[in-house]
Amino acid sequence: MGTKRKLEDNLNSELVDFITELADYEKNVNRMMHKYNAYRKAATSIAKVDHKITSIDDVKNLFLRPAHARKLVDNENIKSIDELRKHPKLEQLLNHQQQLGLKYLEEIEQKIPRDEMKQMEEVLLKEIKTIDDDLKAEIVGSYRRGCKSASSDIDILLTHPTWTSKNKRDTTPLLQKVVQSLTKSGFITDTMALGDNKFMFNRNMRKIAQEQGYTLNEYSLRKYGQTGVPGNPIPITCEEDIFDYLGMDYKEPKDRNE
Repeated sequence: MGTKRKLEDNLNSELVDFITELADYEKNVNRMMHKYNAYRKAATSIAKVDHKITSIDDVKNLFLRPAHARKLVDNENIKSIDELRKHPKLEQLLNHQQQLGLKYLEEIEQKIPRDEMKQMEEVLLKEIKTIDDDLKAEIVGSYRRGCKSASSDIDILLTHPTWTSKNKRDTTPLLQKVVQSLTKSGFITDTMALGDNKFMFNRNMRKIAQEQGYTLNEYSLRKYGQTGVPGNPIPITCEEDIFDYLGMDYKEPKDRNE
């Protein structure tokens, strides 16, 4: 992800760093500039807070539209990370990626010592050799640049003679084989998304909507008028409504990476 500006004198520097990482992810991976801008604004606002943030209550008034957090507070009376974790409807409140983020929140906030990264590199290279002789792996990012202390994450570069810019990235089974092998060995414990598959479901769903005369984005489902201009948003109360409108079978969030 991107380079982070350290705020050592800020009481909430770890939280600011984490949100900045999310911003960089939305910009560089998802290409969602509106989410990037929202996260950046959130990080800037939190950096100005003069006390330690310990719960959602501490930040709910900082932003103009903290929609998801506001729903958790107003509708479910969730005011802390601990309350969120213990909530009986957790799986309905958070999608798969958010649940993993919550599960590993404390680990995500910790830095990875370089010595530990070296050990992981040895395990990774050994496992890669069992998959394909031509498959190469290298830990890049801050580790490759020689960072001597610790890093926020590990960036792994995989290369293979058959992987070229001329190939469609979602047609090769090699990445899936790598993930499956590393999962079986215990190197990988959870997968948030695998390759381009995380985008394909949304792309296909929007294509189906367009074929039926609708425009679909993360904000609304709208019907195209005779002039080709989308009309007012169709009333939607839940995700299932969108699937029904498009004549699609409902899929749980965890099944949308396939």
